[in-house]
Amino acid sequence: QVQLGESGGGAVQAGDSLRLSCTASGGTLGNYNMGWFRQAPGEERVLVATVTWTGFTDYQDSVKGRFTISRDNSKNTVYLQMTNLKPEDTAVYYCAAGRIYRGLNRMLPGDFDSWGQGTQVTVSS
Repeated sequence: QVQLGESGGGAVQAGDSLRLSCTASGGTLGNYNMGWFRQAPGEERVLVATVTWTGFTDYQDSVKGRFTISRDNSKNTVYLQMTNLKPEDTAVYYCAAGRIYRGLNRMLPGDFDSWGQGTQVTVSS
């Protein structure tokens, strides 16, 4: 399995932007469908963005128009560009890699084979 590591989190003000990176080792990221999840304290882990190995992207409604997922297979890295951040975006963000894809709203955490350790994003008002 590929190993994943996230970076780029931090503490920002509402309206600011952040770019998260997820870099893979021990495998080729281009063979995987990728997802970004987030988990706020006391809540379930939620899938917010996906990019398939073919480059198709999809987003949870709450982040559409503000977040952009992209991949650079030459760098074995997936990105999540987050703009116009809101306090409700505060969470630990995880990237995940998997072979199965059935649409963002039908994906479950168990569909992903590899996970990063998470990176904290805190947005203050």
